[in-house]
Amino acid sequence: MRRTLTHCLTTGLVAAALAPAGSAFAAEPAAVDRAADAPAGDITGGGAEAEALTASDPVGADPRETPRGGEIVVVATRIKGQVEAPQPPLVTLNEEDIAAYGAASITDLLAALAPQTGSGRGRGGGRPVVLLNGQRISGFREMRNIPPEAIRRLEILPEEVALRFGYPPDQRVINFILKDKFSARTVETEYGQPDRGGSSTTEVEGSLFRTMGPSRLNLTLSATDTTPLFESERGVQQAAGSLPGSAGARTLIADSRDLTANATWTTGLGEQGLAGSLTLNGAFTRNDTTSFFGLNGLTLDPLARRGRTETTEGGITFAKPLGTWQLTATVDASHAAGLTLIDRTNVARQTDSARSLTDSVTSLVTAVGRPLSLPAGDVTATIKGGFAWSGIVSSDTRTLLAETRLRRGNLSTGINLGVPLTSRRNAVLPGVGDLTLNLSADLDRLSDFGTLTDWSAGLTWGVTERLGLQASYIVNQAAPGLTDLGAPLVVTPNVAIYDISRQETALVTVTTGGNRQLQRETQRDIKLGLNWQLPGLNGSNLVVEYFRNRSDNVTAGFPVFTPAIEAAFPGRVTRDAGGRLIALNRLPVTLAEQSSSRLRYGLNLSGGIGKPAPGAGGGRPGGGMMGGGPPPGGGSGPPPGAGGGGPRGGGFGGGPPGRFGNGQGRWNLSLYHTVQFENQVIVGAGGPVLDLLSGDALSGGGVARHSLEAEGGAFYRGFGLRFTGTWTAPTRVRSTGLPASSDLRFGALAKFNLRAFIDLGQQKGLVKAAPFLKNARFALMVDNVLDQRQRVTDGTGVVPIGYQPDLIDPVGRFIGVELRKQF
Repeated sequence: MRRTLTHCLTTGLVAAALAPAGSAFAAEPAAVDRAADAPAGDITGGGAEAEALTASDPVGADPRETPRGGEIVVVATRIKGQVEAPQPPLVTLNEEDIAAYGAASITDLLAALAPQTGSGRGRGGGRPVVLLNGQRISGFREMRNIPPEAIRRLEILPEEVALRFGYPPDQRVINFILKDKFSARTVETEYGQPDRGGSSTTEVEGSLFRTMGPSRLNLTLSATDTTPLFESERGVQQAAGSLPGSAGARTLIADSRDLTANATWTTGLGEQGLAGSLTLNGAFTRNDTTSFFGLNGLTLDPLARRGRTETTEGGITFAKPLGTWQLTATVDASHAAGLTLIDRTNVARQTDSARSLTDSVTSLVTAVGRPLSLPAGDVTATIKGGFAWSGIVSSDTRTLLAETRLRRGNLSTGINLGVPLTSRRNAVLPGVGDLTLNLSADLDRLSDFGTLTDWSAGLTWGVTERLGLQASYIVNQAAPGLTDLGAPLVVTPNVAIYDISRQETALVTVTTGGNRQLQRETQRDIKLGLNWQLPGLNGSNLVVEYFRNRSDNVTAGFPVFTPAIEAAFPGRVTRDAGGRLIALNRLPVTLAEQSSSRLRYGLNLSGGIGKPAPGAGGGRPGGGMMGGGPPPGGGSGPPPGAGGGGPRGGGFGGGPPGRFGNGQGRWNLSLYHTVQFENQVIVGAGGPVLDLLSGDALSGGGVARHSLEAEGGAFYRGFGLRFTGTWTAPTRVRSTGLPASSDLRFGALAKFNLRAFIDLGQQKGLVKAAPFLKNARFALMVDNVLDQRQRVTDGTGVVPIGYQPDLIDPVGRFIGVELRKQF
């Protein structure tokens, strides 16, 4: 009887995990999350949140249906706060998986997840969109100080999902779902320095976080101090013409201090927050820096640049269900005041000053709902509208110009539609699978540049329960940045520039600032994607993505100085009678066309370590859900955005970090490879074509054809080890080809970081001897373990003076320790 019951239970759980989601927004099953926390013998594990379903029922079936006699009842519920979209998550982590990372903050966790959150869309992708409980937030400040122990689940979704929240589809989406009940006071201190010494960084942070259903409070104070590192401490060779002793008066790392205060308060509206929520956030940051850039030519005193920036920020998020629609309004504002004092180079005891005031206000209202029902499911719609304003007031005594004032307003609106075409669940061409059409259009009216339009179309195809395909086409217009257009002209003498054609580093007078002649950019992107849950490897998946970009009138900073760029912009370069470079105009430029294509593919693998402890709640086999959920089924479900409000039932407390519900450890490995097929730039109409994969360059070292990213680690019985690594292939930058010239070769670069940590609270002997160590964690970090720096050489194998390894990376191997304690 016991064997029969066990077999039925296992079969039921597998069936529930593979059942298609019952919503056009695709909320995935959550029974396995609850099972890990259920008491021994409790197969529901659901509390007030659970709905009883038979093993043969799909997720989302009517809970009022009576199970047939003799069937085992299992739990298959949606977690409130999950993102509901036709595109399934690429990666899903539960709280045990998150604890295995040993991250001290959400910022650290995002850094560790960089291979999975990176995007190849556009010309390299953007920062991921961050959601909290399935909703927009006013800014990352709202959640950056939330302790990772408070996260119940994390979802990483493809770029197309960003459209549903009013963002452009060039960023992946990360959704953090919080536990319903959690409280912690956290103190953290960290110290680190290069293994060769010279500089050090000390950080201290204290925070309070408390969540109870729809209400949250988060208060954080932090301070960071970094000591300077001078060129003389690394033996940096000085350029020709430098004054003796200049190395001791030039910093590679500035002396800096940062103070930050951040506060976030959220309250639910109505009974148990069912009428919505209101979030207020405020932050203040002060940054002081001092750097040195050589010797005064008259007094031989060190020349200093001293800066102070004070930034005040605030945000409001209001969320409210309106019938079957979910309304979210966000406002984010910031004010930054900066002052920089710069010593004059050839005048005794006199300084120049640069002042700036930067203000911005961004507002956006989104409404998400289902306005229409089709045989294959509900049509989903996201309607948005907003206004953004930014302004810059700046002055600089080094210029003859009066105070510069720049302003821009942006009135925007847009719509996104998700139209289900076929559905297995609703028996609409079930043999085809689940096919959804996605359409979007946006309009922006800029006060200083005119009208911009965007539109996109895409298909999401759930071929099988384990295989999903996506295809999308995006046309996007973009305006140059405010400072690209209107920044004041600044002339800076004695800037070291490497002249490839003469194989020498020259001290050059450089002009920077804005360029009013910049034009409107048009980007055209194609993306093809595949997400396959690997058979026989629970919690693992293969992700394959192809990107192609074509852009016209691309705004770019002035490219790295090469013979090809000099030929394309001859009016920007000044040489003396002997051909020596003496001046360079580096205002932004408009490139006629840029085209690129790349393939990015990767594996996400995960599993468990050891056997579940006797009497444990029976977590998922193989550990987490690194592979995400199955491709969703079509059909309707609960109102979109329902996860932002009320309680999530059966919440968790703030127990010891990293203690898993079933006694197992965790391991995971993610490996991604990017290969560039094409990357070309047409500088001007009829101008030269730069092949960035074959020796031409717009920035430092050209574009590598191949690159690798990896992250992984293991956690067991309180001991954890994490690693991240990157590798880029070698590149070269071509010279003129003349006898006196020489190519530059940028060598391959591999960097690996290690983090070892121990949850002291899980070591019973230590806690008994020192009770203070309960809920404490100690970590040892080594960045750039192999102490690698990119090696740059000319055709003779000599390292140019401007590319000395310690100028490229003065830190090298960095060793740090961290002690974190929760109360």
